[in-house]
Amino acid sequence: MTQPATLHWIGQADGHLVLLDQTRLPTQIVEIDCHTTQEVWEAIRVLRVRGAPAIGIAAAYGVCLSLQPILKSRQDSATRRRQAARLAIEACAHLATSRPTAVNLFWALQRMRDVIAEAQAETKGSRGSPWDLGQRLLAEARTIHQEDRRQCASIGRHGAQLLADLPIGSGILTHCNAGALATGGAGTALAVLFTLAEQGRRPHVFADETRPLLQGARLTMWELAQRNISATLLCDGMAAQVMRERRVQAVITGADRIAARGDAANKIGTYGLAVLARAHHLPFYIAAPTSTFDLSIDSGDEIPIEQRPAAEITDSFGCRTAPEGTQVYNPAFDVTPAELITALITERGVLRPVTRESVQRVARGLSHPAAIDAQHTSPRK
Repeated sequence: MTQPATLHWIGQADGHLVLLDQTRLPTQIVEIDCHTTQEVWEAIRVLRVRGAPAIGIAAAYGVCLSLQPILKSRQDSATRRRQAARLAIEACAHLATSRPTAVNLFWALQRMRDVIAEAQAETKGSRGSPWDLGQRLLAEARTIHQEDRRQCASIGRHGAQLLADLPIGSGILTHCNAGALATGGAGTALAVLFTLAEQGRRPHVFADETRPLLQGARLTMWELAQRNISATLLCDGMAAQVMRERRVQAVITGADRIAARGDAANKIGTYGLAVLARAHHLPFYIAAPTSTFDLSIDSGDEIPIEQRPAAEITDSFGCRTAPEGTQVYNPAFDVTPAELITALITERGVLRPVTRESVQRVARGLSHPAAIDAQHTSPRK
């Protein structure tokens, strides 16, 4: 079965965005049409589209939608041109409020702001039109989308090379969903597993359920099934036991933001897995594009952690599971310190050891990928 696209744009600048509604998986495959910026904001907020790279791509397309009322009127004037730029800038600001942790959202929106500023600088006086701005914004959104697709493929190749010494059929544990559903391509952490499978070194994947919203159960297991990859579903609390039983030889996850020193925020429960991996002498890998790096903050202590609604725990999927009035703490992410991360897998190569220096160099594109990995590529013992 061919997996539906996570998101795609239909038409030209006056077209619309189509999203695969991930809240309906795995039982229903439903696509939703987004014709307004607000619809994209809502889709990001309620997790119809999720995963740091996919959120950034969706937001970029969401900026394009802000111009639809003007573009469909096909009217042009100096007032209309100013209005188009204002609407696009306001859309960037609004979309930035949808979710606070995934840095790809803000990275993509800044790229869209840069396009708006460039267009304004070049279209003073009588030149330019709202349509021209719309086409420029759509071209940038499509570029962001295409870049992510290439980056996912590169992450898959680098990660598969890193794990080349693992025996065929090795157990690899993952958390949340870092596959095609979370990106514009094949994924980050799952891209590594997909590449291993394509190379004939088929891993056996252990997928954490990922509470409270079960992205691992609903989404990762669904993606693995689409590709006929052997997998076992676990409740989050079972990870320690399967490690103790030596069923797992490595752990790999994605990330939503990586600080300058290499600390990484990912779906809640990731930090615990890293601690368990260290206790059981297992390598712990994070796969993410360099757009996930945030060099403006030094450590994970500075990463904003999104607090989700209490109902996601007390009334998960419409079923009441806690008494009325229960106090709830529901952080969507936690932070794994750099010292617990064996290596970071990026589209530019593998960072090992994970240090401020290696993060700085790869984030700024200052090193050839082969120069980033300072150690042999076999997993740490």
